[in-house]
Amino acid sequence: MRPAAGGGRWVDVDPERLVAWLNAFAVRHGGYQAIDVDESLQVGAVQVGAGDATMLELYAPPGAPQRSDVEEFVVEALRPRRLGLLLARQASVAVGIADGPTLVASRVDTFYVQSRTAAGGWSQQRYARRRVNQAKAAAEGAAELAVRLLLPELPRLAALVTGGDRRTVEAILADPRLAPALPLRSGRFLAVGEPRRSVLEESVGLARQVRILVRDPEPRPPVPTPAS
Repeated sequence: MRPAAGGGRWVDVDPERLVAWLNAFAVRHGGYQAIDVDESLQVGAVQVGAGDATMLELYAPPGAPQRSDVEEFVVEALRPRRLGLLLARQASVAVGIADGPTLVASRVDTFYVQSRTAAGGWSQQRYARRRVNQAKAAAEGAAELAVRLLLPELPRLAALVTGGDRRTVEAILADPRLAPALPLRSGRFLAVGEPRRSVLEESVGLARQVRILVRDPEPRPPVPTPAS
């Protein structure tokens, strides 16, 4: 769990655990039911109210259609989908294709981007220019990997999930050849470390999770004690 901006807390649940999680929630909070169907679709989440006034917002995994009914939401969350993944930081990139929970194709590479000047080296201005050029070359190399792996798969992908460093990812996706992939890009951005094969494999599970916003009921004001 992690705090949510504006109140509440986020919970990430694997699709295979979603039914058990909801059942346990119902036991703890006096049951639940979906509410405000029209409003739920507008905010992009199924809104659920529990018997003790706890509120949930259920957000579908990338590529899954949003449903207003909880049972239909669960069915769609469990449905296997083919996802593209693009993870990047300034000096490394990992691109993958996942079929359901399985990573079926991947490319991982690293690029040289100088992190700091050596003692007695170039001036700060010259160092900054050199580093910018290296970062640009790294983004171009990463884009080449993405083009080779993602573009042939686009007709079969339900969504493209990105993660790592936002600035680096945006620089890669700015390549005009990747424009056809942009409509598939999910709003979900994965907070991951240095892109490696192992991180890419873990990211498949992160990309498939259902995100749930839990809002606890407002505390009731104390009942005044009658004067004696």
